[in-house]
Amino acid sequence: MKIKKGDKVQVIAGKCKGEQGKVLKIDHEKGKVIVEGVNMIKKHTKGNAQQAGGIVTKEAALDVSNVMYLYKGKPVRIGYTVEVVDGKNVKKRVARPSGDLID
Repeated sequence: MKIKKGDKVQVIAGKCKGEQGKVLKIDHEKGKVIVEGVNMIKKHTKGNAQQAGGIVTKEAALDVSNVMYLYKGKPVRIGYTVEVVDGKNVKKRVARPSGDLID
């Protein structure tokens, strides 16, 4: 998966199209991401000894194909390049089409 936790992303499809936020959590098995402040839902919770019940607003998961990485404020695709460091091949992420290193 080309998106990582902590990346700044923009939603490119769905009801939250155009919204931006930071990736809080990634589910690699399902291909889903949770973005801070995006795709908010209301969840009804039952109270217990630790917390009171009520209606909680929280982020719901988005498919990873519906978000794009933000590079210098613009959504870009991510590619990979392989560099040799100390005799080992290291895969690095790059912003397309410019080819600038992301991390």
